[in-house]
Amino acid sequence: MHAWRSANWPESGQSPRASTARNYTWWSDITFEIVQAMADSKEAPTPPPPPLHIVVFPWLAFGHMIPFLELSNRLARRGHALTFVSTPRNVSRLRAVPPELCSNFRVVSLDLPAVDGLPEGAESTADVPPEKVGLLKKAFDGLAAPFAGLVADACAAAASSSGDAASGFSRKPDWIILDFAHNWTWAIAEEHEIPCAIFLIFPAALLAFVGPRHENQAHARATVEDYMVPPPWIHFPSTLAYRRHEAKSAAAMFRPNASGVSDADRLWQMQQGCRLILLRSCPETEPRLFPLLTDLFAKPAVPTGLLMPADAVDDNDTVQAPNADAADQSFAWLDEQPRKSVIYVALGSEAPVTAELLRELALGLELSGARFLWALRRPSGHAGELLPDGFESRLSGRGVVCLGWVPQVRVLAHGAVGAFLTHCGWGSTVESFRFGHPLVMLPFVADQGLVAQAMAARGVGVEVARDYDDGSFHRDGVAAAVRRVMVEEEGKVLARNAKALQELLGDRARQDRYIDELVHDLQHYK
Repeated sequence: MHAWRSANWPESGQSPRASTARNYTWWSDITFEIVQAMADSKEAPTPPPPPLHIVVFPWLAFGHMIPFLELSNRLARRGHALTFVSTPRNVSRLRAVPPELCSNFRVVSLDLPAVDGLPEGAESTADVPPEKVGLLKKAFDGLAAPFAGLVADACAAAASSSGDAASGFSRKPDWIILDFAHNWTWAIAEEHEIPCAIFLIFPAALLAFVGPRHENQAHARATVEDYMVPPPWIHFPSTLAYRRHEAKSAAAMFRPNASGVSDADRLWQMQQGCRLILLRSCPETEPRLFPLLTDLFAKPAVPTGLLMPADAVDDNDTVQAPNADAADQSFAWLDEQPRKSVIYVALGSEAPVTAELLRELALGLELSGARFLWALRRPSGHAGELLPDGFESRLSGRGVVCLGWVPQVRVLAHGAVGAFLTHCGWGSTVESFRFGHPLVMLPFVADQGLVAQAMAARGVGVEVARDYDDGSFHRDGVAAAVRRVMVEEEGKVLARNAKALQELLGDRARQDRYIDELVHDLQHYK
C-alpha cells in the first residue's frame, strides 16, 4: 500500500491546483482502465474447460457393460473422448458405436488370459455357470499387465503428440472410470497420476448395506442372521436386510472366491483409491442414501441418473441379436394381443435358477390364466427339456416362449404389455420404471432382494411366495402373484403407483442434468 501511495500520490511542493489536476488525471486513467477491464471481461468470458479423455472399463457381465456403454455414449455426446475397454468376444456382442459418436468414441479389446477350469471362449458371466464366476475374476485379474500397457501407451502418445493435446485421444486420460472388481487398477492410475472414479451399476442400497471397511471391522457380521437385519450404520428405518436364502448369498460377498479375493475386498480397495463414487441411481429413487454414502465413504457419492432407455424406442438394445427371427415372431404375436393384457417374463441372463424351478414357473404361468411372453434362458450346463410336457401346445395362442435373447426395451415399450415378472436386477427394474409397469418379483441374488423389498414398499409390485430358508417357490405362488397384478383389483392400485413412479423418474431434463452435473464434478475433481 505504501509503495502504491509513493508512486502515485501528488509530489510535494506542487500547488494545490496542480496537485488537484494531477489527481484528476490519475483518477481518470485508473477509472478508464477499470471500465476497460470490465468491458474486456464481458467481451472475453472465461473459456470452457477442454473436453475430457475418459477411459471406461466395466466388469465382464452384460448387466455391467450395458450401463457403462450407455454412460459412455452420453458423455461422448457432450464432446468428451471415450476409450471403452473390454475383451474381444464381449466387444463383438455389443452393438456398434453410433456413427455420430465415432470421432470421439473408441473401443479397445484386451485378450482375456486362459485359466484352468474356465471354459474356452468364456469372457462374460453369461458364458459360465455361477460356480465358475470366481474363475472368471481370476482371469480378469490377468488383464492388469495389458491394461497397464494401454494406459502407459496413451500417456506416452499424449506426451509426444504434435497435434492439439488439449482435446480428443491425443490427450492423456483425465479419468479412469472402473467397476467394483478392478482392485488392481488404481495403482496403475496412480503411477500415471490419473484420477479414478468407481461406477457402480447396482442401487445405492447395496453399497449402503455392504458399508465401508472400517464399519465392518467395528461391527463384524459373523452369522447368516447378521445379514438379515439392517446394518448398524443405517440410522433410519429401511428395508436394507435380506431374507435367509438371500442372506447366504450376501454373506458370500465377504468371503474369498476362486480368484483369491472377496468381492467386498475388491470394492473396498477400489473405494480407497478413487476420488468419486458414481452410482446408477438418483435421489428420487433412494432419497436418504446419497448423503449417507458420502459420509460413510468420506468422498462424494454422485448420481449419474438412471440411464433409462430413450423416449423413442426402436431396436436400440445394446446387445447384438443372436435370434432375431424368434424375436420378430414374438412381436408379431404381441401385435395381436389386447392392450395391457400380457405379462412379460424375464429372469435376466445370470439368475441361478434350476430347471426344476423353471418348470414350477411354467406351470404357475399356466395356472394364472394370463397371457405371457417369456424370454427363457437355459440354465448353464442343462441340455434337457426345460418345459413341462405339452406346455407350449396347451398354451398355444395364450403364451409365447422365446428361448434366448429378447430385445427387452422394445418388449416393455409395447402397448400389449401390462406387467413384468422379473428377478429385480437393477437394470431390468430401471427399464420397468421407464414404462410404468407393475412388477411380479422373483429375486435371487446380490441386490435383487433389496430391490424387491424397496419396490414392494413403494407399492409397485408383489413378490412370489417363497420358502425363505432355501428360496424355492411353487406354481401356486407364481399363479397367485400373477393374478394379483393382472386380474385382481390390487393390480389397478399397483399400476397407478407404477405410473406415478414413471412420471417422477421419467423427467428427461432432470435425468440429463445428472450427467451434466457429473461432467462438472469430473472437471472439478480432476
